[in-house]
Order: sequence, then structure tokens, then C-alpha cells
Amino acid sequence: MKNLLLIDDDKELVSFLEKFLTSAGFKTEVAFDGEEGLSKILSKDYNLILLDIKMPRMDGFEVLRLLRQKNETPVLMLTTENSEQDILLALEMGADDYISKPFSEQELLKHVQAVLRYTEHKTGNTDDKISYQDIELFPTQQQITCQGFTIELTSTELLLLEKFITHPGDLLTRSDLSEQILGKKLIPSDRSIDMHLSNLRRKIPIRLDGQLRVKNVRGRGYVWLGEQEAIIQSS
Repeated sequence: MKNLLLIDDDKELVSFLEKFLTSAGFKTEVAFDGEEGLSKILSKDYNLILLDIKMPRMDGFEVLRLLRQKNETPVLMLTTENSEQDILLALEMGADDYISKPFSEQELLKHVQAVLRYTEHKTGNTDDKISYQDIELFPTQQQITCQGFTIELTSTELLLLEKFITHPGDLLTRSDLSEQILGKKLIPSDRSIDMHLSNLRRKIPIRLDGQLRVKNVRGRGYVWLGEQEAIIQSS
């Protein structure tokens, strides 16, 4: 049974969602403000955290910031409608996905199941390793090494990088990446994939040969550049 932590100050909503998620087969705990939620996170392991943004005592952004200093537990942000800046900031800070209020029970369930599905690969043989160029990726440890540095990644960043380095030179569309990595169809205003890729670019050192790692193909998607592609790109 998957353990979820729901952090939101709307007690009526929390009570309803707790009952719904429990009936859907999840073990669900709740917290009604950021400080209480962070205390629970630091004292127990959860499979997924559902985190509201606007709360008393400590808002969701501060909880996320402090959480990402210590672990990479998947986070589904609960945002309000028409809050694009909040969404982009949450993704930039390391949230794995978001859902905008108001939402239906089934819509929430789809998001929860999608995040859990694409993060389950972490539990396996810790000797697994994928190597490409100067990167060694350890899926079950949720980290990579690059140029002698160990770099912690979120679940989404890890899966995105794994997809890229196992398909070097291939055009990966934003639509395909959204469905395969985030488990949801891409809508025109959704910039989740772009923000996760931006976080990856910020975390991974530049290549020693000075070449780009990823090329943006305008209006289509992205290509992880192999050695040959990098030479063509620079010529």
C-alpha cells in the first residue's frame, strides 16, 4: 500500500480527499499547515506528497524548498486556477507535477497514479547503471555522477535524463515526453517538460568539449546530442 501525505489548510477539502484516497487503496495521512507537513515528512517516508501552495505558518514553496534540500520524495503540487507563475516556480523548485483546483476526484487519482507509476522504477537492484558520455545514471538511487560530481535528481528529472541518454540523436517531442514521463497528454499551455529540462540543464555540468548536451528543435521537441550530432551542430 502506497503512503501519501496530503498537506492543505482547507480542512473540508482535506477530509473529503482523505476519504477518497483511502477508498482508492492508499494509506493517507494529513497535515493542515506547512510546518506540520514538513515535520511529518522529516520523520517518515512517503511515496508521494500532495502539497498545497497557500497555507499559514509555512507555505508550500517553503516546504518544497526545505524538502528538496534533504530528499527527493515525489511532490504533486495543488495549485489554483490561472496561477501560471506559481506553477512554473513550483516546477523550477523541483515539484514533479501539479494539478489545478478545482479538480475532480478522478482527475486527482489519474495524477497520483501517474506520478507513482513513473517513480516506482526506483525500487530495484541498486547496482543498475546506465552510462553515456560523461554521465553515469543510477535509476534506483535517484542520482547521477558526472565529471566526478554526484548529483541528486528528482524522479521526473531522472526519468527525463534516462529517456534522453538512451535515445541519443533522436527527436523526442514534447507531447511524447509528457505522456511517457509525466503520464499525461500535453496541452498547449503546459510547460512542465520545459521546466524539468531547464532544471536538468542547470544541475548537469557543461560538456568538457564545450558542446551542447540538448538541442531545442523549435516547435517539435528536443534532441540529446551524441558525438556525431555535436560535431554537426558546431559545423
